[in-house]
Amino acid sequence: MSQLERSLLMLDESTVQSNRGLLRSKESVRYLQQQEAQEQRQFASSMLGDSMLDSLQDVSMLRDREGGSERGGPLSGSQMSLVAGSTVSYSNANIRESTKQLCEEFLQVVKRHKNASDVFEAMDELIKSLDETLVQINLVAKQLLPAGRERHLQAEEMWLNAERDTWRLMVCLYRDRMVTQKQDNEMDDLPLVNSEQTIITHLYGGNANLREYQMIVDWLEQISLHQNQAELKHYMGRTVAWENTLHQLLEIGQTAFGSGRPLVKSLDPDAPIREKRQLHDLDVEDQMQLAKQVFLDIRHGRLKEAQIKCENYGQAWKAALLEGWRLHHDPNYEGENGLSTRESIEGNPRRDLWKKFAWQMAESRMLDPYTKATIGSLCGHLDSMVEVLSEHSWNDMLWAYVKIQIDIRVESEIRSHCIKSYLPMPDRYWNGKQSLEQIFDALEAHKNVRISTAAKDVDKVIQKYIMLDDIPELMRIVDGWLEGTEVVLIPQMLRFLTHFVLFLRQIGKTFQEDIGDRVVKRYVEYLITLGSSYMVAFYTAALPPNMQLLLYSHFLDTITDSLQRKQALEDAYNFGLDVPCITVFTVERCRIMEPENDESTPTAAGTLTELDERKILSLEWLTFYADQRGELLWQTNTLIRYFLARRSIEAARKAFAVIPADTMELIFAHYGSKDDIPCREEVSIREYLCYQTYLAAIQGYNDWSHLFYNGRPKPPPVVKISNFTERVTSEHREESYRKELANWEERIGDATTLTRDLLYNVLLFPEAGWLVDTDTMKPIPADDEDWQNRAVQMESLRKLCIPEIVLLLHQLHTLTERHSENLLLADVLSSESRKLYSVFPKHKLAETLTKIAESSLTLMNNRKDPFVGDGAKK
Repeated sequence: MSQLERSLLMLDESTVQSNRGLLRSKESVRYLQQQEAQEQRQFASSMLGDSMLDSLQDVSMLRDREGGSERGGPLSGSQMSLVAGSTVSYSNANIRESTKQLCEEFLQVVKRHKNASDVFEAMDELIKSLDETLVQINLVAKQLLPAGRERHLQAEEMWLNAERDTWRLMVCLYRDRMVTQKQDNEMDDLPLVNSEQTIITHLYGGNANLREYQMIVDWLEQISLHQNQAELKHYMGRTVAWENTLHQLLEIGQTAFGSGRPLVKSLDPDAPIREKRQLHDLDVEDQMQLAKQVFLDIRHGRLKEAQIKCENYGQAWKAALLEGWRLHHDPNYEGENGLSTRESIEGNPRRDLWKKFAWQMAESRMLDPYTKATIGSLCGHLDSMVEVLSEHSWNDMLWAYVKIQIDIRVESEIRSHCIKSYLPMPDRYWNGKQSLEQIFDALEAHKNVRISTAAKDVDKVIQKYIMLDDIPELMRIVDGWLEGTEVVLIPQMLRFLTHFVLFLRQIGKTFQEDIGDRVVKRYVEYLITLGSSYMVAFYTAALPPNMQLLLYSHFLDTITDSLQRKQALEDAYNFGLDVPCITVFTVERCRIMEPENDESTPTAAGTLTELDERKILSLEWLTFYADQRGELLWQTNTLIRYFLARRSIEAARKAFAVIPADTMELIFAHYGSKDDIPCREEVSIREYLCYQTYLAAIQGYNDWSHLFYNGRPKPPPVVKISNFTERVTSEHREESYRKELANWEERIGDATTLTRDLLYNVLLFPEAGWLVDTDTMKPIPADDEDWQNRAVQMESLRKLCIPEIVLLLHQLHTLTERHSENLLLADVLSSESRKLYSVFPKHKLAETLTKIAESSLTLMNNRKDPFVGDGAKK
């Protein structure tokens, strides 16, 4: 048998078996099929898995994943860059609707899980919601995408993927920080032992930082795996290595397409290097492709899949090479099973020798970059991985750095506690030890602009400080995002940051609460644009009272429909907001608004401005609850005083109409009796009645004036009568006119009497008079600015309105020739009981008395009593 044939026999998969069954050829294809189905499952809620002992089989990965761990995880940073200052595209309506739905789903999740013990269940549901949303977006987008076009992610979709990554990172890290680290993890010092596996089990059980490093690596691997599912290649099974080279060596001179270069003479793994000869060109290409795929499997955390690829491609030695890093453990030293049985030894007893030569392979110039990176990832050689990953993403570089740190710490622990002696590692290996802070600094200063720029992305910054557990610094950066313009925080970012703040509060994590409040405030401002009172009320309730007041009041300003207004107040009540305070603040804030531009003062019959309409409409907020009717009267009276001072009677009338008819009854029913009504409500009721009387008088005069000037029938035109028919027609017209005139005179007489009474109701308002508070024994706040302003305004309105009413009465009497009643008006003005004359300026009082004197003169000319007129006889 020739040397070549012996080599081929050694390479036959059916004759090569591993003690641990790692080089299985019969079940390789079946295993790959099972793995493909398992990779579609969701990412496990915890990166540590169920069995710590099984996890520790893979030192650099913490898990061997032989059991096919749950897969999932979103895209890596290599295909997403949310650079600071990037703009947002809202061109996809489907994304907008889906992300709005996410806001509602997140709210429902937070409502269901309010306790600190439910925090991880809540985050699992949030991740599930993001998963479903991304699937929906992807399906719809593919349906709308023209055939042959490559689909590019929208900014919001990119963020949703990054957000899902971040939530998953938080789940695994905070579950360890809150559960595992809070338990009693203090372990006794481990004595010198012979089992490397025991040493590392003890290390992982007591070193929280190392566990977090491992969880970060697992998390990064899951992200990469999920993102690159479409790029996974499948190699045919049960082939031989370098089949093209083999064929040419066996059929020398008989191949149709041979190689013009001298080929290797042997097919052992070291032949190309030892003989310094080449493989067949097709085998070189396949070799490079295999090396790349093996490294990508390592990058995805799929060591077993990488080994199976090697087996299926006929390179079982390469699959065996990937086993050398495993921790050595001999259970027979424990002696628990007695001497009758002997258990198999696990791992590599000469792991130090393998690692030393693996380091030399990683530095060799004879190997391709991907093979060196694969070996380097298992022996802690950073430069070999960086050489391949330098053009990749921030996630890839972080994976390489953190993976090296795990390897160094594990190796150091083994050499410190194992009784065996180990071959020394190069100084460069130990000098690679860094902290997470140093790693992130290196990434931010990386020579590759893509990586250094990605380090400033919103999602990367958040993930960085979550890994560092430096929440105060993260919140300071978030505060800068809120205040600055360099970073555009899209609504979905605000949604995440808000729920991140709620998560921190739920677990009792201390941080700057004021910054957290500003985050929630910005999110509420976005929700206000959506118009959902339920969501706005829920998140507003998470803010301090002063912010609740301002935000919800601003939201109420955006609602005009009565049913929606009532629903908004009900939602606010349900979530514990101070509705009475908010509604009053809303009304008062709207009431004190001033027009931006100088507007002409509307007349009594003029049209209302838009601002006037808003002020009147705001009063409706106080009409929904019976216990606020007293406040409704107070605010309405204040607004009416403002309108009357501007002589906007129509606006005052509309404001007055807002008050429901049952207001008085509800106020009395609420307090039980008149004696129990507070002073504020009591004076408001009296003031309300004063305005009711005044507005009725003005409306009565307007109706009388319309009837007097427009209702008088016009006499028939004078025509020349030439025959009997025309005479009869003329007489008929005259008769009709006289009847219409008589009816009008009767109607105008009744209307005049009614209008006179309405106007006198203002002048003769009961007790102290119109717009004068009665003396009360109830306490009145002496230093209340509202009360002081009210007193001044009421006195000013008396000086404005009472002379007006007097002049209207005089005009009413004069036009209807009731001059004697003007003399009685003089008696009313001069009466000392109400002292109406005191509200008149001197010139106006003189003008009024002059007009009354003219009525007296008219009576004297008509031979009637010029002093008291006919009224003296009554």
